[in-house]
Amino acid sequence: MVRIAVDLNRCQGYAQCAFLAPEIFAMHGEEALLYNPDADEAQREKLAQAAAACPVQAILVDAVDAPAEAVSGAR
Repeated sequence: MVRIAVDLNRCQGYAQCAFLAPEIFAMHGEEALLYNPDADEAQREKLAQAAAACPVQAILVDAVDAPAEAVSGAR
């Protein structure tokens, strides 16, 4: 899983992220950004491109390891 954080105070609504990764980011109106904070690992490349394209660097993309219990099925 990939965790996404957007500094909405820094975001200026340029929508580069929504253009590059529309499965994750969407503009609501002219300035409000909506996004899914948990993305699939398969979307990592698009997320990296979207984060790099943000003119104000408001997007942070980080990998999150699944808990050992979820992977092994242990309880």
